[in-house]
Amino acid sequence: MEEYQAVIQTIALTMGVAWASGLNLYAAVAVLGLTGSLGYVDLPAQLEVVQDPLVILAAGFMYCVEFMADKIPGVDTGWDALHTLIRVPAGALLAASALGDVSPALAVTGGILGGGVAAATHATKAGSRALINTSPEPFSNWGASILEDLAVLGGLWAALTHPVIFLTAFAIFMLLLCWLLPRIWRGVRRVFRTVGRWLGFVDPAPGNLQAELQKLGDAGVLTAAEIQTARRRLGTA
Repeated sequence: MEEYQAVIQTIALTMGVAWASGLNLYAAVAVLGLTGSLGYVDLPAQLEVVQDPLVILAAGFMYCVEFMADKIPGVDTGWDALHTLIRVPAGALLAASALGDVSPALAVTGGILGGGVAAATHATKAGSRALINTSPEPFSNWGASILEDLAVLGGLWAALTHPVIFLTAFAIFMLLLCWLLPRIWRGVRRVFRTVGRWLGFVDPAPGNLQAELQKLGDAGVLTAAEIQTARRRLGTA
């Protein structure tokens, strides 16, 4: 029974640190470091480095920077874009370290799964914040940022103290992401396409070009053959 509980605890910690890293890496590291150094939890030997005071101070400082950047519409999207290069590999590394003293193959497996979880969580956060930023008021942005921070604290607490509850919620969360991510991606594409048209970086939509060609044909400016040639060049014929 104790071995079973240890396995569940390890899986919960592995997935918990990966999931939290995708939302707020610095908060996750600071929470792990503080809880470990204060003796609330026993971290695996490979993860004890986060208990070092220098690591805790660095994570705390960067959390304060992110706390401010995450509240400014537009700045938070740039911050998220930059942290695609940081949160995902860090999540993979923390997940592999959370497994403890295991075989290299199992550590690599944990890193792959952890990186995937961190990437999915990060994509959900970044995409949803980009959509929220289309709202002119800042309050939804602030609310989302605060909820994300609270989710990291609550999620890690559950992973460390109630692993079964965390893994159940985690499974539901991952199933929800399978439904949610494609919709977020389509929404983000529409946002950036609209901004690109405003800035002149993106050509009008093919449907609009088709309508313009038809208008020119109806006005007698273009012949039917010329319209057909233009459609072939646009790849819409």
